[in-house]
Amino acid sequence: MKIAALSDIHGNLAALEAVLADIQQQGADVIVNLGDILSGPLYPSQTADLLMRLGLPTIRGNHERQLLGADPARMGPSDRFARGVLSAAQLAWVRDLPATLRLDDDVLLVHGTPQDDLSYFLETVMASGCRTATHDEVRRRAADAEATLILCGHTHLQRTMKLADGRLIVNPGSVGLPAYEDSQPFAHRMEAGSPHARYASVTRSPRGWEVEFRAVEYDWHAAADLAASNGRPDWERALRTGYC
Repeated sequence: MKIAALSDIHGNLAALEAVLADIQQQGADVIVNLGDILSGPLYPSQTADLLMRLGLPTIRGNHERQLLGADPARMGPSDRFARGVLSAAQLAWVRDLPATLRLDDDVLLVHGTPQDDLSYFLETVMASGCRTATHDEVRRRAADAEATLILCGHTHLQRTMKLADGRLIVNPGSVGLPAYEDSQPFAHRMEAGSPHARYASVTRSPRGWEVEFRAVEYDWHAAADLAASNGRPDWERALRTGYC
C-alpha cells in the first residue's frame, strides 16, 4: 500500500492542486487528508468544493472545530474568513468529519495526537521555543494507540519518528502554509524554511513502512499577493518565504 498523506491545506487551492498533480505522477493507492483544511485568507470555498468532489478519507483539525463555533466575531481571522465564504453544504461537510479515522486496522489518522487536536505529537514547546520531541515524550502521546503507522499533522513540519515498539509516526508537513507563529503554551514559531507545498508518501514494504517527504513548487507569489490583499501580511511573508 502506498499512502499520500496531506495536512494543513488551509484553503491554499493552488498548493493543493500542485500536490495532487505530483501525487498523480508519483502514484498512490490512497490519498488521506489530516485536517486544518480551509481556514485562511485564500480560497476556502473553492478548496472545499474540490475536496468534496474527491471524497478523500478526511479528518477534522482544530481549525474545523473552531470555525464551526457559534459566534464568528470571537473566531481568529483565518477561521472567520473561511466561515464568511463557506456555504451551508460546505459547513455541513466539515461538521460531519471525524476527529480520527482508521484507514486499515494498523493505520491511524489523527490531527494533533490521538487524544487532542491541539497537542503537538513530534515537537515540544518550551519557554525557550520549540524542539523535536524525545522518544519518551512521543511514546506517552501515542499512548495505547494500536497502529503500526500513525499519520498526524498540526505543526506544519515534516518529521517522522519510529518508536521502540515499532510504531511509526509521520507528519507530512503543510500543503498550504509553510510557517506560522503561536503564543500557546509559550510563544514559538514553526517554519519550514521554504515556500513549497509539502506532503508525504508512505509505502508499506517487506521492511515495514517507508517514508518519502515531498516538496512541490507552485505559484506561491500569487498566493502571497492574495493574502496581502485580504489583510494578512503574516501569511504573505510565510507563503512567500517559508518563514514568519
